[in-house]
Amino acid sequence: MAFPAGFEHIVRENEPLAPYTWLQLGGTCRFFAEPTTEEELKGLVLACHRESIPVRVLGGGSNILIRDEGFSGLVLSLTASAFGKIEFQGNVLKAGGGAKLSHVVSAAVGEGLAGIEHLVGIPGTLGGALHGNASTLDGDIGQRVQKARLLTRTGEVVDYNGSQLQFSHHQSSLDELVILYAELKLEKAADPIALCKRMQKLWIVKRSLQPTLGTSTIIPFIDPPGFTAATLIEESGLAGYREGLVQIHSTQPNFLVVSSGATSSQVIALLEKIRSTVAAKKGVELQLHLKIW
Repeated sequence: MAFPAGFEHIVRENEPLAPYTWLQLGGTCRFFAEPTTEEELKGLVLACHRESIPVRVLGGGSNILIRDEGFSGLVLSLTASAFGKIEFQGNVLKAGGGAKLSHVVSAAVGEGLAGIEHLVGIPGTLGGALHGNASTLDGDIGQRVQKARLLTRTGEVVDYNGSQLQFSHHQSSLDELVILYAELKLEKAADPIALCKRMQKLWIVKRSLQPTLGTSTIIPFIDPPGFTAATLIEESGLAGYREGLVQIHSTQPNFLVVSSGATSSQVIALLEKIRSTVAAKKGVELQLHLKIW
């Protein structure tokens, strides 16, 4: 099957996806495109809708696992500058969904605007953070959103105001194909220097809590309300459990450690082992933070 005509300059076939992801695992996609404008993006989505070609959007790849057999549709990578602009109007931050969350956070702090500095250290893009309502103990990103522009799976652009959006624990109503743009309402910091120091301190603390290993690590599960996934996994006797070259970290069981030579199938097998064991022993159904394609 060939991709619809007219996109030969931006569509590649049988692209390896592992290099685009945090875990560096998985197979190829049938089609791959890096559009440079919103018009190109809409054209690609419309073409796929007409031809019933499945579409996925690749952000920072920090919570994506590609199956060994790959993906049979089109993968869109929104790394072009058109999708990552960051602007300010007073205390409102305006950014494209393709902007790295780390850049959005540091840009806000650089402008002396408070409200999202606690999200420092969370990988991925702004779009991914909004889809999953990225949060810490200090709050979630959803409470800052006052407007969002989305591209649907049929190629339609729609705008939503904050009152039309819903955010909950690691979930949002922003479930269309692409988050093109969002506005976040922030607050002018009384002491911009203290705000910057707070962000730096939070970053140092977060780094200190992560495994420092020469292998890939990832947080696979969302903490259920009232629990932590790490505690549930440890109390289920799974700390240090291994499946092939993938292992639950022995002292920080909210992390999976993926060694060189591992496969996506090994990761999936370990995830299934964790979920079934925790459900049987603790009565809690763990929900994946990791998206499996």
